[in-house]
Amino acid sequence: MLEQDRRDDTGPGADNGPARLDAVNRQLAEAYPELSPQLKLAAGYVLEHPVEIAFQSVRKSATAAEVTASTLVRLAKRMGFESFDQFREVFQSAVQAGPVELSGRASQLRSLASQTDDQVFLDVGDAAFDNIGRLFTADNQQRVREAARRLLAAEKIAVVGFRDTFACAYHFAYVGRIAMPNIQLIRGQEGGLLTELAPFGEGDVVVAFGFEPYCAETMRALEITRAAGVSAIVVTETMRSPLVPGASITFPVANATPHFFPSILSAITLIEVLLAECVAFGPDDLVDNVASFESRMRAMGAYVEQE
Repeated sequence: MLEQDRRDDTGPGADNGPARLDAVNRQLAEAYPELSPQLKLAAGYVLEHPVEIAFQSVRKSATAAEVTASTLVRLAKRMGFESFDQFREVFQSAVQAGPVELSGRASQLRSLASQTDDQVFLDVGDAAFDNIGRLFTADNQQRVREAARRLLAAEKIAVVGFRDTFACAYHFAYVGRIAMPNIQLIRGQEGGLLTELAPFGEGDVVVAFGFEPYCAETMRALEITRAAGVSAIVVTETMRSPLVPGASITFPVANATPHFFPSILSAITLIEVLLAECVAFGPDDLVDNVASFESRMRAMGAYVEQE
């Protein structure tokens, strides 16, 4: 199927580089569980190092991936390409599209932070800036727009995230429901996962969060919703994640940190971007819902009023 997609991409109406790379990444992720051990090593490196694949020689990439050059060539052909160079062109095109420019304030903050000798503080800060920087790229911008379109078109939206990513799911559901009342947080408490997911079917969307070690409940939720025809938007840390197969859209977000627990900073930031995109491009009703929510909260005395 990718072979046809790749041929279509070369025409006058071709998708841009990030879209083509996204298609390659999706197929790699779908094929990953069935690959041989050597091809898995190669695929893992390709998924995690798109810039290196774009500009390194096949031998250098093979050495870094701890496979032979012929293994990378076999992987490219497995993906429907005639040669590794043709495969690499997809990565070069996407990388050359360039990241969305970030404000220079991050550099200023790093400069200020360097004036202290607290290395833990600096290391956590470095990881945070790097994680956020990896989020705001041209290909993710395109994914966000498509994800917002799917969310706005959905009849119902289920949000799933357990243990380390429950905070992400809760934040998405709490903030999202202010504008979009059709969002439901799936808690799966007391064996109620199947019951909570039973009302969802075709025309609905599930947003799932999961980092390694992946929760069995999240896998089960995706299996249930996939069988019911629900479209999945997955937020995870790698395209090799077992949550990826079957997903309509996947956001691989960086979660590295010196902290003892995976960072959810990028995932929370992605939530803010997705929901902002929905309100920006959605119907006027969403803005009205936000205004109505605020009015109700103030009327109920939910906020401290300052004189």
